[in-house]
Amino acid sequence: MSKPKSENARNILNWAEDDRPREKLELKGKSALSDAELIALLIGSGTFDMSAVDVGKVIMGLGYNNINELAKLDVKDLTKIKGIGVAKATTIVAALELGRRRSDTIPDQKRKITSSEAVYREMKQYLLDKPNEEFWILLLNRANFVIRALQVSVGGIAGTAVDIKLIFKLAIDHLASSLILVHNHPSGQLEPSHADVLLTTQIKQAGHLLDMPVLDHMIFTDEGFYSFTDSGEM
Repeated sequence: MSKPKSENARNILNWAEDDRPREKLELKGKSALSDAELIALLIGSGTFDMSAVDVGKVIMGLGYNNINELAKLDVKDLTKIKGIGVAKATTIVAALELGRRRSDTIPDQKRKITSSEAVYREMKQYLLDKPNEEFWILLLNRANFVIRALQVSVGGIAGTAVDIKLIFKLAIDHLASSLILVHNHPSGQLEPSHADVLLTTQIKQAGHLLDMPVLDHMIFTDEGFYSFTDSGEM
């Protein structure tokens, strides 16, 4: 007995060659594929009544058709979709995490921090799409080139505890000459809280005593940033 026409149409082997994601990538390049088609390549197969691309569209819909929103989801969120088990969900999460970690800068090239915009670009690879509040320090040498960024603490959606002694221990251990404080606000709120202002003052004073200048404190959000230095508060 032959398969119903509709089921045959769903079979990826029956698609025109340039409509199949894998073949389309080979023929036209990766930029020719939609987000849903790229996800289809990750999951490999669809369900009985949906092609892999159709499932990819459902997955994109879960992230409001926005890759940045999709990257905020976890395995548990993705497995709610029909046809997405733990293996496929972890593949998607891993791929999105790799994309998040990709730096805008050229690999193996020293990056000099000359502005708050440069700090924001540097920290995107660490803080973009994070659902919880995290506190980081960006360590610089005397010429303001990046030594490295280090995570100090991870908290909840509304705050994280910070140990000032740990901040300066890390800075001294890595022979930093100065540092920049960075923490994210998952809510997108750019204005510093009273606690943010107080903590900045305490860390700045400690840095002065240790001859370890604190050059800025940045509040990071996916849409933009707030710089204490730009606002005249340092």
